[in-house]
Amino acid sequence: MNKSENSGKKENLSKKEVEKRKQQKQREKQEKKEERLANSKKGKSLEDMMAYIDEDGNITSTPPDPNKKREVNLEDIQIGVARKQEEEPASLIRTGVVTFFNESKGYGFIKDQRTQESIFVHVNGLLDRVRENSRVTFEVEMGHKGPNAVRVKLTK
Repeated sequence: MNKSENSGKKENLSKKEVEKRKQQKQREKQEKKEERLANSKKGKSLEDMMAYIDEDGNITSTPPDPNKKREVNLEDIQIGVARKQEEEPASLIRTGVVTFFNESKGYGFIKDQRTQESIFVHVNGLLDRVRENSRVTFEVEMGHKGPNAVRVKLTK
């Protein structure tokens, strides 16, 4: 047997394998199709397909109890997110301590006394010159990366 004959047998062998795999996939596909047809929901009654929502908002297959029915005022139904109540201007002013401030780079952080969160402060938001451990009052505005302290003043 020379080299060309040997490579021809390998090709034939792989072609046979490819054909076997192709037939196996077709059989599997046919079996899946038959299984889907057997488990299909066709032929079920409307009542079997019906779903209900109970008083807690959960989906259930049992119809609701008419004795638990309660009337709802249309004005009480709220669609969407509730509007945020405007805070009083006095409650917007917070107090805190400067925990870090880099004068050469022009930024730092203030620890809010009420929430204990660390809030970013930029030199542009300062009304007075601050250093680390300075007690300050400030307001918070949302920036691109989170809350920023603005209108920062030293407390006396």
